[in-house]
Amino acid sequence: MRQSELFTKTKKEIGSEEVSLNASLLIRAGFIDKLSAGVYTYLPLGLRVLNKIENIIRNEMNAIGGQEILMPGLTPKEIWGKTNRWENFDALFKLTGIEDKEYALGATHEEVVTPLAKKFIFSYKDLPQYIYQIQTKYRNEARAKSGLLRGREFRMKDLYSFHADAKDLDSYYEKVKQAYFKIFKQLGLDKITYITLSSGGAFSKYSHEFQTLAQNGEDTIYLCEKCKIAYNKEVIDEITECEVCKMKKENFKELKSIETGNIFRLGNRFTEAFGFKFKDKEGAMQDVIMGCYGIGPSRIMGTLVEINNDGKGIIWPENVAPYQVHLLLIAKDNSLAKKADKLYDDLTKMGLEVLYDDRDESAGVKLNDSDLIGLPIRLILSEKTDKEASVEIKKRNSDKAELVKLTKLKNYFKL
Repeated sequence: MRQSELFTKTKKEIGSEEVSLNASLLIRAGFIDKLSAGVYTYLPLGLRVLNKIENIIRNEMNAIGGQEILMPGLTPKEIWGKTNRWENFDALFKLTGIEDKEYALGATHEEVVTPLAKKFIFSYKDLPQYIYQIQTKYRNEARAKSGLLRGREFRMKDLYSFHADAKDLDSYYEKVKQAYFKIFKQLGLDKITYITLSSGGAFSKYSHEFQTLAQNGEDTIYLCEKCKIAYNKEVIDEITECEVCKMKKENFKELKSIETGNIFRLGNRFTEAFGFKFKDKEGAMQDVIMGCYGIGPSRIMGTLVEINNDGKGIIWPENVAPYQVHLLLIAKDNSLAKKADKLYDDLTKMGLEVLYDDRDESAGVKLNDSDLIGLPIRLILSEKTDKEASVEIKKRNSDKAELVKLTKLKNYFKL
């Protein structure tokens, strides 16, 4: 992508009303644009990042048997009435359509997926099933001041599993835990993300959150450093020691964090409400047992920025950066333009994703913008490097730069 043709531009300053670090950096770097509190447009660079995060998640959900669907965002009042959540779900956006028919925008999809699965699951032979979607959710969030970490419109992967019994649910529940840590590992978050015990509701003692440590995180967790299990505020008052290693809770470490995922055993909470049963091996009718598993791609995007930045801008992990390489042409005239164009073409033919800064801007502007955008590798072609038949290469997370011969670039990128 030639930067001179890029739809967006960087900004030196943004409005003072944006107080979150992640949104401030993403807006300044041209990844997102704020429409209103908690509502953002994903611009070309930002959408590339979001798509990469979602594809990492999608691949791991497919690997544990998930089948992807896409459910409606506009949901009728009747299904929420079945579960008594029309009046009790405070964050629902409600609206009225033609003939005074009432709807809610999808804040979560248990009320949609349960009657959907009922249409296809009748017998124990049809179980288990695992279906998921990656979709935009809508919640009337009262505190939408944390950028992508707390939006009124946000992206969510929600997986729903359907089982004949609790034992089968427990087995799959553990598979999802492992899949989530595979996701976090690919995002470079695995070493700072902890399984966190939280209130389990009516069907289990605990549910589980995935909390990622962050200085500006809205959540507080209490970590048992011995076994690496954490507890959230809801349950910490109820326990005296770690459930696993018996360490006393006064020895737990208090940390700030961001909830990047959660998993719940739903039991028959929703299947009973919709009369969703299956015929077991003896011919008796039994309630289908459910689990649900959420992870927020847009929240992860914000989390990555909160964690990976310096005074100059964003530092994207390689797996999700919008482009792998930022190629900068720095010259006082156009004498090197053809060589830079050729280098851009050559890098692209190598299979690299390249953002090519071919703009008529000063070296200072280009260098500052490159740091702000935060691609993993910066290449500079200048009059100085041209004399050496080389390019200057610097990784965004390093202070060191090196000259690499143009003929050795394939070896540098291990292509």
